[in-house]
Parts: sequence; structure tokens; C-alpha cells
Amino acid sequence: MFENRKIYRVCHQKQGLVAFNVTVKETNLNIQADSDLTEQATRAILAHRQYIENHITRFPRFADSLTPLPDPGIVPKIISEMTMAAKTAGVGPMAAVAGAVAQSVGRDLLQWSSNVLVENGGDIFIKSNTQTIFTIYAGSSPLSMKTGIKVARRPTSFAMCTSSGSVGHSKSFGKADAVSVLADCCALADAAATSLCNKIQTPKDIERAIAIGKSMAGVQGIVIISGKQIGLWGALELVKL
Repeated sequence: MFENRKIYRVCHQKQGLVAFNVTVKETNLNIQADSDLTEQATRAILAHRQYIENHITRFPRFADSLTPLPDPGIVPKIISEMTMAAKTAGVGPMAAVAGAVAQSVGRDLLQWSSNVLVENGGDIFIKSNTQTIFTIYAGSSPLSMKTGIKVARRPTSFAMCTSSGSVGHSKSFGKADAVSVLADCCALADAAATSLCNKIQTPKDIERAIAIGKSMAGVQGIVIISGKQIGLWGALELVKL
């Protein structure tokens, strides 16, 4: 998977930005910005990981629940965003952790760079002054790395998150090769992608999963790849790579 991830990250390189990787414990981020912000990113990762680790120490269910949890009250922003995303998508809060970390670090880095892209295991937070084309890695599907998602320039940050039942080590109860979700909130996009991926056992499930995704508040676009079949909905455009 490491080699596949390297290929995937090269395909996401935006012209004119500096790319660098930052690893802290289990967190490995590929970041693109106007300059090398490794030191700032490392501090941000440590801070947001600490928020999550402290919350799990106090509330162990946060780490392993497969269903939404109640409103946690006054907590760090990353915890509340994960909790709200999980509630919208109908999954446990840790289904949103990769997207939430990418988003939290990305927002912090906007202090030093007007363009920021943070990728965390296929979950991407982005603030860019240009349009963006995302490459879809979909395992053994013949559509893998041949299909891209074009998103027009946006004035604010947004997210594109991908979940797979056939690629990677993340827990999944589905068999989709790739489910990508577009949203303003990266935690929501991550949780929604996980939830919808869980619902795909065969290509016949694509239409139903998209209908469910459309009903999730905040979800703006969906792409689902299962074998040779692809489903598309929302504010995005498929392009051939």
C-alpha cells in the first residue's frame, strides 16, 4: 500500500506548491503549501492528536464505538466535529478521524500559506486559488487511476475524502473499490465516505448508496466505483486522466 500511496500522492501535486511529508506516531500527512511548513505542521499534529488522545482517556467509547455518540458538551473543536460528522453519517466518531486531523492541521497552516492541501490516507483538506483535479485510486478496478474528479476553484476550503473496502487497512464492512465524497467539512466527508462504502457489496448497490448520501446534510458530491461500474452525483465533474 505504501508504494500505491506514493504514486497517488505524486498525482495530487499542484503546480507551484511545495510538497512535504510529516509523520507523527501513526499520523502520516502529505502536505502542499506555498512554502515548507514542516515545523508548523508537526506542532499542529501533536496538538490535535493530544486532544483526541485525552478525550479517549476520559471517554473510551469514543475510540471503538461503531455508532454515533451523544453530544460531548464543551470539548476541543476536533472532537465536536468528529462527533457531529459521525451523527450525520450514522457511524462511530473515529470514522472521521483522518479527515478531522487533515482539516485541523490544514486550517492551522492557513496562517502561513494561502494555498494548503493536506492528504491523510486518501482524505484531503484543500484551500486552493485554482481548480483541482483529484485522482481516484480504486484498487484492482479498471477505472483506478484513470478517473479524476474536477472541482472548480472555491473561495473557501473544502474536502474530498475516499474510503475503500478493497484497499488499505481501515475498517470497512463494504466491498466498494472507492467511495469519494465532496463536502465543506473534511470530517463529514470522511465519515460519509466510510458510511457509504459500508453499504456497497456489489455494483447493484451504487444507486441506493448515492440516494442515502444525498440525504446527508452537508454532502455536496459523491463518486462510487465498484468493479467496472461508477456512480456520480453532485457538484463535481468526472474527467479522464
